[in-house]
Amino acid sequence: MYILNAQQIRAWDAYTIHNEPIASIDLMERAALKCVEWIEKQNWQKKAIKIFCGKGNNGGDGLAIARLLFELDYTVSVYILEFGKAGSEDFQINLQRLHEFLFTDIHFLQAKEHFPLINTNEILIDALFGSGLSKPLEGLSADLADHMNHSKALIVSIDLPSGMFSDQSSKENKVVEADHTLTFQCYKLALLMQENALFFGKVHLLDIGLHPEYLKGQNFEQVLVEPNFIQQIFKPRPVFAHKGKFGHALMIAGSYGKMGAAVLAAKAGLHSGVGLLTCYLPKCGYTIMQTALPEAMVLTDENETIVAQLPNEIEKYSVIGIGPGIGTAAETQNLISFICRRYKKPLVIDADGLNCLSLQKDLLQQLPPYSVLTPHPKEFDRLFGEHGNDFERLETAKQKSKQFSLIIVLKSHRTAIVSPTGKIFFNSTGNAGMAKGGSGDVLTGIITSLVAQNYSPESAAILGVYLHGLAGDFAANALSEQTMVASDIITFLSRAFLSLK
Repeated sequence: MYILNAQQIRAWDAYTIHNEPIASIDLMERAALKCVEWIEKQNWQKKAIKIFCGKGNNGGDGLAIARLLFELDYTVSVYILEFGKAGSEDFQINLQRLHEFLFTDIHFLQAKEHFPLINTNEILIDALFGSGLSKPLEGLSADLADHMNHSKALIVSIDLPSGMFSDQSSKENKVVEADHTLTFQCYKLALLMQENALFFGKVHLLDIGLHPEYLKGQNFEQVLVEPNFIQQIFKPRPVFAHKGKFGHALMIAGSYGKMGAAVLAAKAGLHSGVGLLTCYLPKCGYTIMQTALPEAMVLTDENETIVAQLPNEIEKYSVIGIGPGIGTAAETQNLISFICRRYKKPLVIDADGLNCLSLQKDLLQQLPPYSVLTPHPKEFDRLFGEHGNDFERLETAKQKSKQFSLIIVLKSHRTAIVSPTGKIFFNSTGNAGMAKGGSGDVLTGIITSLVAQNYSPESAAILGVYLHGLAGDFAANALSEQTMVASDIITFLSRAFLSLK
């Protein structure tokens, strides 16, 4: 699924109006009907519904929803934010239609004193401002957002929570805090950003039948990764194959007290299909790894507690994964520096591997092309400087991915895989139960394994993140988000792979 910006969505609306053809007021009616269908499924017939409308097309949606609910015998009242401007044409048509239905519970909000009392068991529908918002809420509109937020009533926002920008950060702005957001046709970038999670609640995507031909031939940069997209990437194993067909990965991991990270990464790699896996560990990790994972081969550094020296013949490995649990000792930093200069195939770097890079930023220019970096936001900022919000971070990821020819996996609830081509792939799987130590090590093992199996680094990152999240979803469903741990993600990888067949 493509992720369109506000301008592209307006163009898609216009294309549909011209080519279906359909009048804009009828397209608005179609959107309102979809919202009412969703509301009908919530069993709110006995609850009072207050609908707050601006005077643009988002407000027009709200007025159409009010009329349709009124026809279905819901208890509905409408509150129109009055800020001196005439309403849009479709807003005015829907207001007239309400009058024609003899609907009289309409109130114009010209000052804070006019704000209604709100009971906690009422439903509020936020149709004040949609994706076309051009400036932060201020004055009466900001006061109304505050009034709604403090009510403790359940809030449903139409298109986007009012006050939220579609394509840029709304941090520090006043925004309606929705429990549910009913958005139309495709995800907006704002609904994928961690910093906005407090405001949009649960997102429900409503298909309002925008003309599919508009999407053909367009080069959209942002994609939401869904099962049909993954099916195009996934490569079933040939019947006549042997272990040599699926690569030989080297995993450089572990230090004293952090051997669990090495075990998790190695185990995830083997459970993701790599043909052979060699782990390069400090001496203290030898018995641990051989006991925990007999399928893995082990090489040890001469150092007892850290990895410090370059392993022999690194060129023979299909891919090298670096970072889980290695620490940031000076000797380990030197090891990473040697590998960056010597190894010519893509690396997969996570955790302390990234922290070592952040201490030697000149190494970014020496990384093999199409290496995969998997930072969480703090690791990203250590590498590329502090950022004020998620949108800035994403923009920097695009720039650095292109500058250094890297695949950057920017981890969050909706992890973004950023390609040097400028494409950004947002993952659609995963849950809060995965926000625990070790989950990133598991992801490193999965991606490393997929690169070894001759997936392109970009495809390996997209597929790896998707499978990681999907296995996490299966684990959460079986065990609960609270009790699942990182090793459970590995356990449920089998179910994630089986779902692709």
